Amino acid sequence: MKKSILNDVITIDNEIQHGKPVLKGTRLPISVIIGSLAGGMTYEEVIQEYAVTREQILASLAYFSELLNYETVYSMEKVG
Repeated sequence: MKKSILNDVITIDNEIQHGKPVLKGTRLPISVIIGSLAGGMTYEEVIQEYAVTREQILASLAYFSELLNYETVYSMEKVG
């Protein structure tokens, strides 16, 4: 999904949900969408539960994927 499409679907505004990424025109953080899918909900269940579209779900996943590209991840294993 291209960034321009992400900008059309996801917004960040300090006045909405303390600046967390949300679906544009809502107060629904994309973390709720990602968490629901991670918790085992299907796309159809998420669509029904939160009144979102498949495009909004895919944009949330794409945003999260892009975000991970900028994260530094460290092993949680103890060394030595």
